[in-house]
Amino acid sequence: MKKLFAFSFSLSILTLYISCQKIEENDSVIESPPKYVIDDAKPVWADEFNYSGVPDPTKWSYNIGGHGWGNQEKQYYTKDAKNARVENGVLIIEARKEKMENNDYTSARLVTKNKADFVYGRFEIKAKLPKGRGTWPAGWMLATEKNYGASDWPDNGEIDIIEHVGFDQDRVHGNIHTKAFNHTIKTNKGNNVVVPGVSDDFHVYACEWTPDAITIEIDGNKYFTFPKQSNYGWAEWPFDKKFHLILNIAVGGGWGGQKGIDDSIFPQRMEVDYVRVYQGVKK
Repeated sequence: MKKLFAFSFSLSILTLYISCQKIEENDSVIESPPKYVIDDAKPVWADEFNYSGVPDPTKWSYNIGGHGWGNQEKQYYTKDAKNARVENGVLIIEARKEKMENNDYTSARLVTKNKADFVYGRFEIKAKLPKGRGTWPAGWMLATEKNYGASDWPDNGEIDIIEHVGFDQDRVHGNIHTKAFNHTIKTNKGNNVVVPGVSDDFHVYACEWTPDAITIEIDGNKYFTFPKQSNYGWAEWPFDKKFHLILNIAVGGGWGGQKGIDDSIFPQRMEVDYVRVYQGVKK
């Protein structure tokens, strides 16, 4: 009986030891966080512009006005078809030399705010850009809500998928702006690349935005990446909230008008063949 008790006791000790070893081994395993992978098989949102007339009102709204838009711009944004319309399968945003209120030019600025807002994804804009001194076209994103800091911009962030200024033909830019990194304090993060024919041919401008990085590319060639660092707070990385898309042509302004405006070039168009958004899954 004593031998049986001793054997049972020894077996219990051995089982406890093995169990403790398993716990220690399991505690030492640290699983990697799930990776966000873009699913580019099918867009979750798109406008292919396979219609005619005004831009689809279920997808696009307009910013309207002529107060300079924070950049001393010279255009008045309208919702008139002469400034924004769909013809022959492309969206046309047209800047024109014409007086409206205190502005000498008209143009359009289309937004998806509160109609299509996104957190992370791949954003593609296939476009042909205007040309000429004074034009400033862009395809970009702003935060839909005010979640951080005291001001909408730059505290809540900006992602520039494509910017171009007509006085520097064929050079395209990709940038991000935050409270810590923006052009007003000369700390903005970005890059540019020369692509001959941006006003003659369509190119695909794209951004991939994940929890870890923002990457800008043209025709599949990546030329700027902004990675999230481990010590970043919202001032450096506000890119975890909803953003919406914007398409526009500005005229003049602090950057676009640095070398003046050539009035002989107008009207000028940005043509957009499609806008597509792909989102991702965690794996």
